[in-house]
Amino acid sequence: MAAARVLLLSGRPESVSFAQSVCGLLGAGPGLGPWPTYCGLKRGELVLSDRPFPGASARLPLQPRAPGAELPTNRGVDLAVAVVLQSSDQTVLLTRRTQTLNVSPNLWVPPGGHVEPDEELLDGGLRELWEESGLQLPQGQFSGVPLGLWESAYPPRLSWGLPKYHHIILYLLVISQESQQQLQARIQPNPREVSALMWLGPDVAAAVAATEDGTETPRHLPQDLPPSVLAVELEENGGARPLVLPTSTLLRTTPATADSKERVSTGTKFALRLWLQHLGRFSLFLHTLCFQVELG
Repeated sequence: MAAARVLLLSGRPESVSFAQSVCGLLGAGPGLGPWPTYCGLKRGELVLSDRPFPGASARLPLQPRAPGAELPTNRGVDLAVAVVLQSSDQTVLLTRRTQTLNVSPNLWVPPGGHVEPDEELLDGGLRELWEESGLQLPQGQFSGVPLGLWESAYPPRLSWGLPKYHHIILYLLVISQESQQQLQARIQPNPREVSALMWLGPDVAAAVAATEDGTETPRHLPQDLPPSVLAVELEENGGARPLVLPTSTLLRTTPATADSKERVSTGTKFALRLWLQHLGRFSLFLHTLCFQVELG
């Protein structure tokens, strides 16, 4: 089996097979989740349990992947980290993955990737942030807090084919003391991984987070939701140009059949919900949405 990066604590830490559902092994009940999970965030690995244990450093919501099928049993579940970078004026950075990537092409996601062996999770997140966006955050001018865990499989639906990748993604909220404008001025995206980037505010983020796979785009959206958002797209010559992106693009859900249409990944929507809950904004959005529906 591949080197264990995700471990379950049941007496002693044991690695999880690629073919096993982490949520299922933790005894998650029926329903869509997420389920609270105790976590030990160690160097290069993640220890999970449904009960408190010595060394548990956080209790985070864990969201499951789609049900499995016959999958390889000689591989383990890998560990990834994604940075939800919040500016001082409360916007978060999303990047669009290039169309040439083998995994999740053309999706809007926070910067992130694999955690290296013996690497602290925050260090891994900051390294991925730098590798993808060119941003290095000055010491003492940011803080970090774990938001939640996402059990991810790619392809995202069995109708697309059997999963080739199985990860637990740790979403880390990194709060910068710098404004969006200050951070944007230093961004130098890696064109091999990033084709565009944008800063998303709470209002649009709430509408995006409210769209879920298996459902239609909400019929009633806030009346003041802008028809488009401003992004920055990389050009082939290494330059960049403004991109006016229709908000409807960000509200797309994962289709039943494989395609690479531009949209926000399902895991990112989960992370945005957690970010808005951290801000105390998501429940307010849902209350406003229900109120508008009643008026309609």
